[in-house]
Amino acid sequence: MRPLVSFDWAIKRLLRQKANFGILEGFLTVLLKEDIKIQSIGESESNALSRESKINKVDILCETTDKKVVLIELQYNSENDYFHRMYFGTSKAVIDRMTEGYTYDKIAKVISINIVYFDLGQGEDYVYYGSTEFRGIHHNDTLRLSGHQSKLYQMKSPKEVFAEYYIIKVNKFNDVAKDSLDEWIYYFKNNKLPARYTAPGLDSVSSKLKYDDMSPQSKIDYDAHQKEMAITYGVIETAKFEGREEGREEGRQEGRQEGEAIGAAQKTKEFVINSHRKGIATSIIAAITELTENEVIQILKQEGLVD
Repeated sequence: MRPLVSFDWAIKRLLRQKANFGILEGFLTVLLKEDIKIQSIGESESNALSRESKINKVDILCETTDKKVVLIELQYNSENDYFHRMYFGTSKAVIDRMTEGYTYDKIAKVISINIVYFDLGQGEDYVYYGSTEFRGIHHNDTLRLSGHQSKLYQMKSPKEVFAEYYIIKVNKFNDVAKDSLDEWIYYFKNNKLPARYTAPGLDSVSSKLKYDDMSPQSKIDYDAHQKEMAITYGVIETAKFEGREEGREEGRQEGRQEGEAIGAAQKTKEFVINSHRKGIATSIIAAITELTENEVIQILKQEGLVD
């Protein structure tokens, strides 16, 4: 049996259907720690139009029943300006909803959720949260809303006005699901569910996102997408590897050849592991790496990724 459909494919093809809103509602309820109901789902206006960007990233925009705007972006490849893009995305979501005569108190609350498969920034954690808080320079006190403002806008703090950000660094997760959010991240990383789970929405993931239940044409489309993802990943990793090699001084031919062989083998192993975690079939991994399917399975067994 194949793993569950990868989350990026689910976002592209399945989760925009109203019948499947419960899946995203479950994830958002766990992450935001409040009961979330989705009014509508569409593609984010900031989504890049280039073919390469659409392969390497997915983003959608959810509007909740309480008028929040939630941007969810899933990104595979490292980008140095990713923090800047997060800021741009939230700013554009605000501006695009303003029309002539629009008053500032009607500005939408925007929440930016970023699911990344690379080590963004420097930090030991795998989930980060950011918000805007005003602190006194002299007294170190936190600026609060006045009583009138709190009553008028039904808020407790100025930070409720500003955009909030979540970053989930999937590759930093150690596969030990300690709570409901970890259970979701386990799915993002492995395209399967933990042995035991209680998180809202994951029952629907289990029942609605099975590869084996897709139509024959959907399976063909999904396999083609995963193969394209793998090839793109392979090209990028190869370019990085070759760039590092070109920067090194040439040594003895024999030593260099041995080092290249070891490096290539390690790169192949990393490619097999990462491709499997993205839900790519072993037959496709074998075709790209020019290994036999049995060799691919042996690598995955050594890492404890398959039985």
